[in-house]
Amino acid sequence: MKETDDIAFMQNALAQARAAEALGEVPVGAVVVAEDEVIAAAHNRREADASPSAHAEFLALSEAAQKLGRWRLNDCTVYVTLEPCLMCAGLMLQARIARCVYGAADPKAGALGTLYAVHEDTRLNHSFAVTAGVCADESAQLLSSFFARLRS
Repeated sequence: MKETDDIAFMQNALAQARAAEALGEVPVGAVVVAEDEVIAAAHNRREADASPSAHAEFLALSEAAQKLGRWRLNDCTVYVTLEPCLMCAGLMLQARIARCVYGAADPKAGALGTLYAVHEDTRLNHSFAVTAGVCADESAQLLSSFFARLRS
């Protein structure tokens, strides 16, 4: 996958993050790509769904599995604007994804390199590639301005 493709798909995830923000949700968006095509897209919906699992990547992976009719997503790449947490990184392992591309690192919950490196833990039965920092500034800015508005 070319860097320009990663940026284009991350722009789709950023559009999802902006949709979350418009609903008053933490602005995180995700898309799942298979064969160079977006097959699922979602944004955070924890408040709207009153669900602790309604993270963007969790919802997008569930949608992708439903569309493909299978739980193994070994040919898929997940693009997400914020580094996945332990729950979402664990779901990526369970779904056997090929790769995750994320924007901003998460110093408080990041499980793909910042606090943990779940994707490359040899004790687990799957590993996947990670590309960090794609559109990181734009992703971080969305989050920073959202939380600054909440605090004011």
